Amino acid sequence: MYEIPRKRIVLDEHLQLFKSSSTFNAIVEFIDKLNNAVVDVKLTDEVHVSDGVIKVLQLLDKIDEIASASPPIENNQSRFGNPGFRTFIDKLVENSDELHSGLGIPRESIVELSPYLNESFGNKQRIDYGSGMELNFLCWLICLDKLGLFEDADSSALVLRIFWRYITIMRKLQSTFWLEPAGSHGVWGLDDYHFLPFLWGSGQLSSHKYLRPKSIHDNEVMYEFSSAYMYLGCISFINSIKTASLRWHSPMLDDISAVKSWSKVNEGMFKMYKAEVLGKLPIIQHFLFGSILPCPEGMPEDAKMEDADCGHNHGHVDRTKHHGTFGSDCCGIPVPSAFGEAYSQKSNVKRIPFD
Repeated sequence: MYEIPRKRIVLDEHLQLFKSSSTFNAIVEFIDKLNNAVVDVKLTDEVHVSDGVIKVLQLLDKIDEIASASPPIENNQSRFGNPGFRTFIDKLVENSDELHSGLGIPRESIVELSPYLNESFGNKQRIDYGSGMELNFLCWLICLDKLGLFEDADSSALVLRIFWRYITIMRKLQSTFWLEPAGSHGVWGLDDYHFLPFLWGSGQLSSHKYLRPKSIHDNEVMYEFSSAYMYLGCISFINSIKTASLRWHSPMLDDISAVKSWSKVNEGMFKMYKAEVLGKLPIIQHFLFGSILPCPEGMPEDAKMEDADCGHNHGHVDRTKHHGTFGSDCCGIPVPSAFGEAYSQKSNVKRIPFD
């Protein structure tokens, strides 16, 4: 019944089949359900947490421990991804079956679940991370939900406990290994790496009586509320590692701050996610189909392709040989990690506390 999920999308016509499929609808409906569940709910509020949620949080704690036990390679002269990240991925893959065994899901389903989790934390070869990897984590949660691990009342906890815990781990990995943005500029991400915390974060704020999108420019508001709302927490995180103003390094987020209401921001985020993440071939060509998230008819049995997330019609150079550094190369232009860039501008990089 269960199977190792595979890439199946190669051409734009395959993408169109995906966009009209039950799997596409399942993803969109899951995002919408979780979005509705976090309206007016703070990260600090008490929410329903089932045994299934607790088991997933314990699994993520173990992944955090694996990250802590995988130190970066001394490479302070390079602003690019640290090759020590590959050790972390190897350990994650090695322990994936054992991690899943503690969830209480059918043993035979682990072969299908593991690839989604393993692909959620970044690419081993390119030492990068983007919204496509974030999508894998979402698919992993959908699969667990379809296997019955979660209760209906867990929807808020899936975002405010599990997903936010995942974000804290990703921040740790990004800052430890200086992960590069997948592709040339994060591949359609609102910041260098993520999309969903902004979508669900704007959902949290969508009916707030006082806070408005322009509040992201108010230092007092950010100080007071960034630990309670994902969107504000993400803006604070970006500002902590980038020295220029938001309008220069994150112009889309700056433009969004001019929208009158969070409900409009949330509506726009949902449309953008469907168009710019689920609807873009450079991302969805890496989507994994299995028995739980099935592939629509009309696609090749197994898509063989080069890992080229930039969306351009070429391959990438071997990043371990790029001018003696560990950098990416998109159309001949190396793209450094934001953390590496921050390190090059500061004698002492400020380590960001997790919200």
